[in-house]
Amino acid sequence: MTARILDGKAIAARLRARLAERVAALPFRPGLRVMRVGDDPASGVYVRNKDRAAQEVGFDSATLHLPADTTEAALLAVIAALNADPAVDGILVQLPLPPQIRPEAAIAAVDPAKDVDGFHPLNAGRLAAGQPGLVPCTPRGVMHILAEAGVTLRGARAVVLGRSQIVGRPMAQLLLSADCTVTVAHSRTRDIAAECRRADVLVAAVGRPEMVRGDWIAPGAVVVDVGINRLADGRLVGDVAFAEAVPVAGAITPVPGGVGPMTIACLIENTLEAALLRRASP
Repeated sequence: MTARILDGKAIAARLRARLAERVAALPFRPGLRVMRVGDDPASGVYVRNKDRAAQEVGFDSATLHLPADTTEAALLAVIAALNADPAVDGILVQLPLPPQIRPEAAIAAVDPAKDVDGFHPLNAGRLAAGQPGLVPCTPRGVMHILAEAGVTLRGARAVVLGRSQIVGRPMAQLLLSADCTVTVAHSRTRDIAAECRRADVLVAAVGRPEMVRGDWIAPGAVVVDVGINRLADGRLVGDVAFAEAVPVAGAITPVPGGVGPMTIACLIENTLEAALLRRASP
């Protein structure tokens, strides 16, 4: 058996095309502003990709690039101005931030209705309560991949490897809402390989290169690899040992070209959703 490759790049392109059609029919251009503080190289790549994708679907999109010595108060003042700007529908604070700025303070300062990253405590609470709200982009992208792949989630045993606020916890909530039986495994889990082997759907999001070995995977399981890790030789690999997993899994996302493109596509989806909801409100 060889796993079916779940092509996130192709799924993301189809999603962006559908979103572009919806944006073209609107009487306004949704506004997206990305806040970047400092010169983290990886952030620069991500922000450029986000800007390009947003502009391609017809958004009014711009990045506000602040110097690395920006104070927390100065950043919060810029966020407050964007909150008050009626032309801005979505605000994203690119992480990581310089050490003098608390990320939790910056995230909490964003208007929850414009929080297209889905990180604000109010949106996190809505997700935990099963209420509508803006959902973090990467977990939302994973759900798109599973839906397009025709994976039956109702009653499936899902294991999420990792418990971060950005991926692991919201991913578990979304799978639970889809009627999966969900286990969250993490660094303190006693036999993490055994937990993974029980999964019909395994989502790996720990940020450790090729941690999940082939013998951690149940035959025929669906494996979604959220990790993007650069090795010393320059190669990009996921959290799953891909070559070992392919002969065992039923379906698997590659790295690169799997979850990564879906994250940006779902940022576009969140921004359009925020624009429609906010402008429909009295």
